[in-house]
Amino acid sequence: MNTSHLPPPDVAAERFARRITARLTQGTGELPYDISERLRAARVQAVAKRKKPVSVYRTAPATASAGSSVTLGWWGSEGGNWWRAALSAVPVLALVAGLVAINLSQDEYGTLEVAEVDAALLTDDLPPEAYADPGFVQFIKIGATQSN
Repeated sequence: MNTSHLPPPDVAAERFARRITARLTQGTGELPYDISERLRAARVQAVAKRKKPVSVYRTAPATASAGSSVTLGWWGSEGGNWWRAALSAVPVLALVAGLVAINLSQDEYGTLEVAEVDAALLTDDLPPEAYADPGFVQFIKIGATQSN
């Protein structure tokens, strides 16, 4: 479908509004005076409250396109670009610091856990080679069922 002959959305909306206004105006001749005055007052209020179109190009920051994507930027004569860059890096730095802290605490916890197991093995009555014996696993299973 070729849409090059279609008007822009604002022009089409304006044409539609004018057609509706013309149709409404045609029927006001037969209405009583008080009703037509209320309609006129409502029309004046509606026109007064009509929103003015806002230009997107004045309020939007600079844009940069790369291929099929567009990114917003803060280029221009505003200044302070290094300050914005520093502020935008703060959340990333906080995330990295949190991940490093979690990693250090997990390493410490893992080290303490391994140390506890090693200490229990070394202070136990059995030699460490007994734990590797396949018959020892059976002995533990039998002992666990008899104690219950």
